Amino acid sequence: MKSDELDNAIERGEIAPLYYFYGDEPYLLERAVKRLTERVVSADFRDFNLDVFYGNESKGDDIATAAQTLPMFADRRMVLVKRAGDLSAAALETLAACVADPAPQTCLLFVGDKIDKRKKFFLDLAKKGELVEFKRPYENQLGVFIRDEARSLGKRIDGAAVEMLVYLVGNNLGELATQLEKVATFVGTRETLTVEDVREVVSDTKVESVFDLANALGERDLGKSLRSLATILRDGEAPLMLLAMIARHFRQLWRVRELMAAKVQQQEVARRTGINPYFLKGVMDQARNFTTADLRRVFEGLYAADLALKGVGGGGKPSLVMERLVMDVCGMDVCGMGRRKR
Repeated sequence: MKSDELDNAIERGEIAPLYYFYGDEPYLLERAVKRLTERVVSADFRDFNLDVFYGNESKGDDIATAAQTLPMFADRRMVLVKRAGDLSAAALETLAACVADPAPQTCLLFVGDKIDKRKKFFLDLAKKGELVEFKRPYENQLGVFIRDEARSLGKRIDGAAVEMLVYLVGNNLGELATQLEKVATFVGTRETLTVEDVREVVSDTKVESVFDLANALGERDLGKSLRSLATILRDGEAPLMLLAMIARHFRQLWRVRELMAAKVQQQEVARRTGINPYFLKGVMDQARNFTTADLRRVFEGLYAADLALKGVGGGGKPSLVMERLVMDVCGMDVCGMGRRKR
């Protein structure tokens, strides 16, 4: 079962007796645990009908006993097992009976990082219940998430504002949701969230500097780029994360450069790249600063910086690695040839 299918099933009140939640997206996973718990167990009787265990602390028999216990003042009880990946083989064997013949009055939920679908425990659980994976969304799926979150807050959000939020925050769903809630609070009763609202609220975070650095590099403004880099590193941004954001920006520039060279109209460029028209003119202006050979050189520099930051071939001090990359992107030859003349 996919996470969106789970959401729909919970909304319809279709609750399975067994679940195993796993995956690499903690925000969606924790939100699903909360929604399922709220649907299964009334807040008024949660003290009587909700048991929480931890896999690294349980031998299995206590979980099995709780799962077989009848609910009090309610139709159903819930047993939640966190860190289920830490359950021992003996504990899983003890719980095999609960999985093979789940108690109809109980919703037994396991939460772990990953599973091995070849193991009998998971094969049996899939027959009687649901295995639900929570995957980190791809970049092109973030817009749907943001619009859904805005809708849950009673707001609409402009396409440009979505783009800006992704650019400033990245793909951390928890942080996206937090920042979006701040923006919604900032606008008060106004229904639509705009790009100006996002910049006003999110601009005091360190990710604003990442946005500024990417644009400065696209403009080949060495002074501004180095100042932005110094601010970002001082604020503790991880160099590898910063490198990923720069690479994302230059992938956009390269794609736009190719379309411009093919004489594609601006509206069609926006459609093919998914770049909001609010930002497209600036991206096109930056793309004109680089030839295809320049962009190839940029990505060679990004690859070299990635290896150095990971310590391959001796690596180097992260700040120096990033400074050299910035100088190369802006057209400075560190071997002494000077700035490229355009």
